Amino acid sequence: MIAIIDYKTGNLRSVENAIGRLSKEYCVTADPEVILKADHVLLPGVGEASSAMANLRNSGLDTIIPKLTVPVLGICIGMQLMCRHCEEGDVQTMGILNTDVLRFHPDNEKGIKVPHMGWNTVHYLKSPLFDGIKEREWFYFVHSYAPSVCEDTIAITENGITFSSALNKDNFFGTQFHPEKSGKAGEIILNNFIQL
Repeated sequence: MIAIIDYKTGNLRSVENAIGRLSKEYCVTADPEVILKADHVLLPGVGEASSAMANLRNSGLDTIIPKLTVPVLGICIGMQLMCRHCEEGDVQTMGILNTDVLRFHPDNEKGIKVPHMGWNTVHYLKSPLFDGIKEREWFYFVHSYAPSVCEDTIAITENGITFSSALNKDNFFGTQFHPEKSGKAGEIILNNFIQL
């Protein structure tokens, strides 16, 4: 069973729909006991980092999630909360992944747009999460902050500067893009995750 963590951020419905299209059993929950019994855990979300982190702390999930031993996938802000620190709200996050989340600064000369919204390519793929995905495949993004490139980086993208579009450390995975909004390629990512 897949646990989709509900910590009062948006975007749960599209993730539910995407998992449902794969005909996989799932539940939406904030119950630590249910999360600890799951085979796979999804941490989706959109919103503001410090508020999202406060929601995790208030529910005690900030201490539960780092202890999980099953595959965990953070999507967008869900991945950012698994990093060390986020400039959005200047918040210490869970520290699972070895990088910080930095704000994009608009720069027409460098081609940096804020927010980074729409379709962009993902490359330097180095994880089973990307099995069946070709280099420079297109995925859907919407964000103003992104994790820096580090030893946990398993894919990169450019928005004027290079950032981590996917991260992995042990059983923890994250994507800055939204697989649930990325058509067939996103469906492959979610299915690969479920097969881990």
